[in-house]
Amino acid sequence: MTEQPGAGDRGQSIWTRPERAARGPSPEHSRAKIASAGITLADASGLGAVTMRSVAAAIGTAPASLYRYVATRDELVELMADQVYGEFGHDEPGSGQPVADLLRLAHQGRALYHRHPWLLDVRAAGNLPGPNALAFMEQVLAALAGTGLTGPARLETVGLFSGAVRLFAQTEIEQQRAGRDTAQWQGSLAGYLLPIAAAGQHPHLAAALADQPAPDDPGQQLPLFDRAMTRILTGLLPPGRPPPASR
Repeated sequence: MTEQPGAGDRGQSIWTRPERAARGPSPEHSRAKIASAGITLADASGLGAVTMRSVAAAIGTAPASLYRYVATRDELVELMADQVYGEFGHDEPGSGQPVADLLRLAHQGRALYHRHPWLLDVRAAGNLPGPNALAFMEQVLAALAGTGLTGPARLETVGLFSGAVRLFAQTEIEQQRAGRDTAQWQGSLAGYLLPIAAAGQHPHLAAALADQPAPDDPGQQLPLFDRAMTRILTGLLPPGRPPPASR
């Protein structure tokens, strides 16, 4: 049996194979077009709606023809996820303030998950990053360039930062699906915990609930996402280095 054009070695990552085979007819469809069709289906009906058959129908080809471009459904989902990563903005210059620059990226990532909640169902373990994921990684590393972190620590911070944004967005989306927002959930949680704390068996919980910040505390004026991410980012970064002594 001859190899399907464009499918390449199925043990290879799609990112290490050229989009167009060196020989054979010119492809009728591009990876971007295929990914866009999958994204449209997933945005409307979830990741489960994305199959080789449904995407092939969306671009007007036979399912067997789709294997000329992607070897498996997993590769198709990789294309989709990376295309979504292309929605991160790259035009705004860095401020030189790592926390502020990373918080800006965090807001973009949070919005991205809300636009494409199926992205939470994509398993990235074992996959190589595509070009847009690498561009995002480069932005995070640029924000960390002046922090004094070692190279390995900067790369670890990319993963920790991305995981924190993903977890926060996942919690918000799950609450929305349950028909409540974050403030409602916090109110429900407080209503549940207060009588438990008052019973006296959880003194540390009672102390934490009683220790409320002052209403005019400037930190409390920020939205929860900003407060939480600022604390996380501040904890991930080393303390600011003092300016060099003047001669």
